[in-house]
Amino acid sequence: MLDFVNSLTDKFKALIAQGARSQMSDREFLEKEIARWKHSPQRIIQIKGHLYYDNEHDILSRRRTMIGDGGELQEVKNLPNNRIIDNQYAKMVNQKANYLLGQPFVITGKNTRYIELLKEIFNKRFMKILKNGGKAALNGGIAWLYPYYTDDGKFSFRLFPGYEVLAFWKDSEHTILDFAVRLYLVEGYEGTTLKLIEKVEVYDLKGVHKFVLDGEMLVPDVSTNNELSDIPYVSVKNDDGTVIGINWQKIPLIPLKYNDQEIPLIKKVKTLQDGINVMLSDFENNMQEDSRNTILILTNYDGQDLGEFRRNLATFGAVKVRCDGETKGGVETLEITVNADNYKVILEIFKKALIENAMGYDAKDDRLSGSPNQMNIRSMYSDIDLDANDMEAELQDAFEEILWFVNVHLFNTGQGDFDEEKVDIIFNRDMLMDEEAIIDGIKNSEGILSNQTLVAQHPWVEDVEDELQKIDEEKQRAVEEMERQQYDPWRNKDNTAADEE
Repeated sequence: MLDFVNSLTDKFKALIAQGARSQMSDREFLEKEIARWKHSPQRIIQIKGHLYYDNEHDILSRRRTMIGDGGELQEVKNLPNNRIIDNQYAKMVNQKANYLLGQPFVITGKNTRYIELLKEIFNKRFMKILKNGGKAALNGGIAWLYPYYTDDGKFSFRLFPGYEVLAFWKDSEHTILDFAVRLYLVEGYEGTTLKLIEKVEVYDLKGVHKFVLDGEMLVPDVSTNNELSDIPYVSVKNDDGTVIGINWQKIPLIPLKYNDQEIPLIKKVKTLQDGINVMLSDFENNMQEDSRNTILILTNYDGQDLGEFRRNLATFGAVKVRCDGETKGGVETLEITVNADNYKVILEIFKKALIENAMGYDAKDDRLSGSPNQMNIRSMYSDIDLDANDMEAELQDAFEEILWFVNVHLFNTGQGDFDEEKVDIIFNRDMLMDEEAIIDGIKNSEGILSNQTLVAQHPWVEDVEDELQKIDEEKQRAVEEMERQQYDPWRNKDNTAADEE
């Protein structure tokens, strides 16, 4: 029922947008949509995910406060205010990205020439971009790959974080892209003053339209001579020196999603990460609140200004009091005993809850003590494995789009038409494993499964096709050696003589 309501809501939004665009220009429509999206909760949490990964946490802006006049909170600047960060969130992002994308993926298919061409494109640089794209997708719920040609004509990919791209989808499932807007910052000079400039690029089937965001208004970029002109995705120079523009038949933005709802990981664990930071900061604050900055009870203090009392105490470490008859002077502290065990227990609870909510694993898990078997290992990895299944499903869908652009590139550059060729992308998950048990399972499957399937599952194999080729070459050499020994007359003579002796 909820999905049906969401679908209706999306349809009504589309109708409203169409009605709005009929009463305003396309540029005015984009200006309002960008202004609405720019400070939306969805984009803010995406930015927050990247900030938390980079150690920019909310604890850094924390203030110590007290209840002041009228019951209002006021900042207190003379108390310890530590801002400690224990970035368990970044650890989870790295763990999940490396688990699924840390090892090179394997490409399998029947057309060996096609496989070799794909390996040239999906090189180590692409592997790095894909891994960083996985981290960006975890931080923002979604990231974007942009296929393009470099200045020297090489086919390559760029990565855009999710908070830079406002996507307009044709369907409620977010599978077909209508057009997209990219908002990003660059440094530039206005006269002699350095300032940040907000650039806007609109991607559609006609090319890229470049603007500068001035407040909430879109102004054609100075690099664009005519605001109505289309900047093509690809520029090609003919033999006579003329340059022509070519556009893709699809919008060259490929979504890399963490999950189908595009929910960032930070949204699941932010409160737990903040709790860890607060506990550690409060613990150090309480440990630092000694007699020079904690609450003091004064009896017959020989002075008037409490500020002067604090300065004398900090400077000399002594307090001057007086005695009036039976009333004796003195100083006592009002303190709260800091129990380190309490903080330790709370921190352990928070960290365990963060790992479970992030669907990661604890490398110090008790199940790894001693000699863990494969069942214990799989039990520890069960959560991250389930979450990786969702992410892998989204990445497999993304690879269909990636291969479409790769096939068009290969066809246009005269390297072949591979549009009908089928390939499989196999992700090698970086899991601690009982290699001996896996190898025994492969041996027991001989004769039941094909050699290609068995080799692909072997923990020591990175390139299946290369390994199968090596196996065939070794078998061929063994056959040739047997034939040579069988038909070598001198060797047969020596063997006969040896047998007679």
